[in-house]
Amino acid sequence: MIVTDWIWAITIGGFVLVIVADLLLVDSRPHVFGTREATKWVLIYVGAAVLFGISLIFWQSPQYAGEFFAGYLTEYSLSVDNLFVFVVLIASFAVPKELQHRVLLIGVVIALILRTGLIVVGAAIINQFLWVFFIFGAFLLWTAWKVWRSGDVPEESEVESAENAVVRFIKKRVPSTDEYIGHKLVARVGGRRVVTPMLFVVIAIGTTDLLFALDSIPAVFGLTQEVYIVFTVNAFALMGLRQLYFLLYGLLDQLIYLNRGLAIILGFIGIKLVLEAAHTTIDESIPTFGTLFSLVFIVLVLAITALWSIWAVRRNPELAPSPPGDING
Repeated sequence: MIVTDWIWAITIGGFVLVIVADLLLVDSRPHVFGTREATKWVLIYVGAAVLFGISLIFWQSPQYAGEFFAGYLTEYSLSVDNLFVFVVLIASFAVPKELQHRVLLIGVVIALILRTGLIVVGAAIINQFLWVFFIFGAFLLWTAWKVWRSGDVPEESEVESAENAVVRFIKKRVPSTDEYIGHKLVARVGGRRVVTPMLFVVIAIGTTDLLFALDSIPAVFGLTQEVYIVFTVNAFALMGLRQLYFLLYGLLDQLIYLNRGLAIILGFIGIKLVLEAAHTTIDESIPTFGTLFSLVFIVLVLAITALWSIWAVRRNPELAPSPPGDING
């Protein structure tokens, strides 16, 4: 895949413009993000990702378009676990409902910057050592086994421990206040500048997301080795994740078998990585999974998991756990 510096500049510039437009048009004033508004923006971001994927057919190739869609579906589905974490963090920090969209926007920007560094490091390792696919594959298989065994959402205590470590580190070094002061990350209180809880929660969201990226980024590298595709997949998935938070919050507790599906997908990609590593480094006669097969497999697993979850909860509502926090603050 040939991607010039100009294309990189245009792509990154495009995402920056989207963030600026979001700040100026959507989030210019604090307000509660309703279901209708969230639905509209989810459709816009998903539509933008679909159009981008289709465009790859014409200025690159159908192969790369397929890799993008497979990676996007995988990353977006794995990101649903992030939503549970966002719920816990926002409830823990008692973020006012009118500030939640701004919190998620800034947190996602931090997450994207951190993920970009992880992508660059991962790509450099892969380019130098093809056998690292064996390690990535084994790691994903181990992660799939862990996810399948747990079968539930991240524990609130685990999230809070990571969150408190970040918060304690900052609080020990800078003066702070416990009061939210609009959108401000830093404000003047009593004649001195202090940081607000707004800063703490966006850092917590951005850094905690990186822990989940340790699973999802190797998974996307298992579907494509093109850094450009891995980056755009993560950017589109993260940018659309904020609106998905407001749209799906009430449905999160209905997707009781989601982690079963995610475990199957992670296991499949882990096997795919091991086979590709063996095909490249040991024997080219060893079969591998094609992009189209991977895409169809991921779509089917997600569809079956969602339908199975909804059917099971409707038959037995007691299966649905209580949400970990109140989105309405």
